[in-house]
Amino acid sequence: MARVTVLGAGGRMGTALIRLIVAGGEHQLVGALVEAGDPAVGRDAGQLAGLEPLGVLTTDKLAVALQGVGSGSTPGCEVAIDFTAPVATTRHAEACAAGGHALVVGTTGLGAGEVGALQAAARRVPVIYARNMSLGVTVLTELVRQAALLLGPGFDVEITEAHHRDKKDSPSGTALQLGEAVALVRGQQFADVAVLARPGPASTARTAEAIGFSSIRGGAIVGDHTVLLAGAEELLELTHRATDRALFARGALRAATWLQGKPAGLYSLRDVLGLPGLGVSSLRPVV
Repeated sequence: MARVTVLGAGGRMGTALIRLIVAGGEHQLVGALVEAGDPAVGRDAGQLAGLEPLGVLTTDKLAVALQGVGSGSTPGCEVAIDFTAPVATTRHAEACAAGGHALVVGTTGLGAGEVGALQAAARRVPVIYARNMSLGVTVLTELVRQAALLLGPGFDVEITEAHHRDKKDSPSGTALQLGEAVALVRGQQFADVAVLARPGPASTARTAEAIGFSSIRGGAIVGDHTVLLAGAEELLELTHRATDRALFARGALRAATWLQGKPAGLYSLRDVLGLPGLGVSSLRPVV
């Protein structure tokens, strides 16, 4: 049973993780971190997630959360799961590396600095990072890669993504990941062929090499991604639709289980699923 600390325990993903940990019985919650000054500091993590008390009190002290309730005769946190914000990622990665804690990062929108921090931590502890913690999206990326490879350059590629009204980055990191998979198998530099704002001016002609992106923001959409490969006589659409944010928590817990006992290194959900290396860096900063 993996001993887990949840970083970002007060957020939607954090409480979803706590509920799944309790329901699944395969992991033990030993620490729960919330933001400094959060009114939830000192509350029982179980009650914070709408459950019975678990005997794990939330804290805004990172070292305390990583030490966990098992400090003393029983080791504390083995794996930390981070669903917070990019500004906190560097601090979390450095602390996990120093304390020997494996790290699963589901935080989106990382820049070059946060990427570098994860790479540095991975030289000392095992780290998994994914722009999207959905196992289904990982499979979708593989299917898109195969489709683009088999169909060839004669098919135009357009990627559409839809998310809730509060999502800030656009296109989503997942959409970029899908486009990078297409560019890789076509031997293209992603930055040279990506058109990140669809639709553009009507007078702008579409080049054959372009990988177009369209973004929709509205309501409470969890996350929809569709890759359209359009030929002269046929269309192929590959779609993933998220219906509950719990799926991201479930993917993170599976990653945490897989990470146990692994040597230091940088891993992805492709490794968790046993897929061959794709060559697309999931650690590329999201612009």
